[in-house]
Amino acid sequence: MGYSEDSGTGNERGMTLADLRPGQKGQVLRLPDEAIGNSLAALGLVRGAVVALGRKAPLGDPRIYSLLGYQLSLREAEARLVGIEIC
Repeated sequence: MGYSEDSGTGNERGMTLADLRPGQKGQVLRLPDEAIGNSLAALGLVRGAVVALGRKAPLGDPRIYSLLGYQLSLREAEARLVGIEIC
């Protein structure tokens, strides 16, 4: 899977939104090149955006993320596509 932005860490996968714990924040570093990357960007998940994990559903999926003054629900598979660094 390719990424539109390289984190520059030397770690191909790195951390993703799915790795955040409740209350933890991360800054978006990269999105997938695929069409879903455009959809996620349209929702505000753009390079540099700060995202916090608010909570998880009882079985862990989907997860509620806070960014840009609103909450966004993403499944774990989608969250794994968004590369981040912890803030």
